[in-house]
Amino acid sequence: MTTTDIVTIATRPRLEHRPIRRLLARPEMGALIAALAVMAFFSLYTDNFLTLPGAGVWLESASTFGIMAVAVALLMIGGEFDLSAGVLTGFTALVVGILTTHYGLNIWVAVVLSLVFALAIGALNGFLVMKTGLPSFIVTLGTFFILAGIDLAVTKLITGQVAIQGMTKVPIYDSIQPLFGSSIQIGGGTFYISTLWWLVVTALATWMLLRTPAGNWIFAVGGALHAARQIGVPILKTKIGLFMTTAGAAWLVGMISLFRTSTVQANTGVGQEFIYIICAVVGGCLMTGGYGSAIGAALGALIYGMVFQSITFAQWDTNWLRTFLGGMLLLAVFLNHWVRLRAGGGSR
Repeated sequence: MTTTDIVTIATRPRLEHRPIRRLLARPEMGALIAALAVMAFFSLYTDNFLTLPGAGVWLESASTFGIMAVAVALLMIGGEFDLSAGVLTGFTALVVGILTTHYGLNIWVAVVLSLVFALAIGALNGFLVMKTGLPSFIVTLGTFFILAGIDLAVTKLITGQVAIQGMTKVPIYDSIQPLFGSSIQIGGGTFYISTLWWLVVTALATWMLLRTPAGNWIFAVGGALHAARQIGVPILKTKIGLFMTTAGAAWLVGMISLFRTSTVQANTGVGQEFIYIICAVVGGCLMTGGYGSAIGAALGALIYGMVFQSITFAQWDTNWLRTFLGGMLLLAVFLNHWVRLRAGGGSR
C-alpha cells in the first residue's frame, strides 16, 4: 500500500461526512427535528391538532412569541440579553390605550408615539450597556422593574384600575384594527394576521443576518468583540440597533395584543421574556453569543406554541408547562453543545 493510498483511506470518512457536518452546523437543525417530533406526537395523541381549527389556535399562540423570539435571537447572537422585552409589550399597548381613551389623541398618532417610546427605551438600554460596561442582564433587569412599576402605578393613577378597556369606542379604531388584529376563517379555523407578521419578521431577520453587512456585524460583535473592534465594525451602532430592534418587536407584539382583544392589562408581558430566551436557545442560539439563526428562533416559538395549546387539547394539567419549558431549555443547551462539537465548532 502506497503513501497515497493511506492518505486517501484516512481522509475518506471526513470527506464523506462533510455534507452531514455542514448540515449539523446549521443552528436551526435541532429545533427543526424537535418541531417535527412534537408535531408527529400530538398529531397521533390528539384528534384536533392537525385540523384547521386546531392549527389556527397553536399558530396564533406561536406567532407573538415567534416575533419576539426572532428579535431576541438577533440580540443574543450579538452577545446581549434584554429582560425588559416582555414588560415592554404591555407598556406600548398601555401607552396607546391611555392616550386614546383618556386624552382623546388620534389613534394613529398614539400608535406612532408608542413606537417612538419603545425605540427610545431600546436605544437607552443599548447606550447604557455600552457606555457603562455593565452586563445587559443587569441593565435591562433594572428597566424591567421600572417599566413594570410604571405600568401598574401610572395606569391605576390615571384610570383608577389596572386595565385599559373600551378601545372599540375610540374614534377610527376600525381603521387600524385590521393591521394588527384582523383574522380570516379557513375551514372552520381562525387564522390571525399575527402569523403573517411572524413570517415577515422571520424572513427579514434571516435576510439581514445572512445577506447584509449588518448581519456580519451582529455575528462579529457577539462572537469576537475585540477582533470586531480592531477591524472597524461599528460596535456601538450595532449593539444599540439590536436593542432597538428588540424594542420595536415588543411594540409590534403590544399592538397585536391590544388590537386583537381591544383591552390590555397592566401586567401584560411580565415574565414572558424568559420564554423568548428559551425559544431562541431552543432554536440554536448560544448563551455566549456569535451563533444562532432567526429561523431557529421561529421554530423554537413554534414548538412552544404547539406544546402550549396541545396540552389543553390533550386535557393534561397545564401546570406541567413550566416543567416542560425547563426541560426543553436544558435539552436544547446540551444538544446545541453536542452539535457544535460534532460539526467542528462552526462560528456561524
